Amino acid sequence: MDTDEVKRLLGTQAVDTLVKSGMRLGLGTGSTAVHAVYRVGELLREGTLREIVAVPTSFQTVVACRQAGISLTNLNDPAVNGRLDLAIDGADEVDPQWNLIKGGGAAMLVEKLVAQASREYCILVDSSKLSSRLGERSPAPVEIVPEALVPASRRIEALGGRVTLRMAAKKAGPVISDHGDFVLDVTFPDPFDPRKMEAEIMMIAGVTANGIFTYPVSDLFVGYEDGRVEHKHKEQA
Repeated sequence: MDTDEVKRLLGTQAVDTLVKSGMRLGLGTGSTAVHAVYRVGELLREGTLREIVAVPTSFQTVVACRQAGISLTNLNDPAVNGRLDLAIDGADEVDPQWNLIKGGGAAMLVEKLVAQASREYCILVDSSKLSSRLGERSPAPVEIVPEALVPASRRIEALGGRVTLRMAAKKAGPVISDHGDFVLDVTFPDPFDPRKMEAEIMMIAGVTANGIFTYPVSDLFVGYEDGRVEHKHKEQA
């Protein structure tokens, strides 16, 4: 199977396994998570699912949900009250403890809000995203206010990171997040403690989010080129 077929299979199996009628559902960003959006929309149209209320994590997800006919809200809605039953998202990298690097789509701020608001947190990845340690395969994105570009970069370098300002592909200048911020891509040549690094980066003035996710993952779906999907579950404390 090609990569997009694997991603479609992941989204379909995760939704079919975990999503139930009446759920308050967080829907993630990116080329894998969007297939979960499409599957939820398909099941709603069939009548298999009913009364799903979704919180999207980016403008990309908003557009996909509207196309799929999924009702949208936000974490501040009294009907949600800051709590979700389940969030489904992708990741750029997963270590053996299921710590994550996310933010390839520059949406890690709301992705992290949604993850922390969710009773169950499901991650979908193809097998190429598995690594022996965070930073082995993917840089860690850090979202900053523009005024913090130089001072925040210097502080991150002092923590052992190598910093690159993410540049846009189809516009002149840097990538701008949904919240008007810049995104730094940080590579870590040496191993680091994910929980400690996540916290230390957030102590830097001007940082609004970072792509190191240590919030517990309850369900991990891993897709393989031969069409296999491996589903692992961890009970939440």
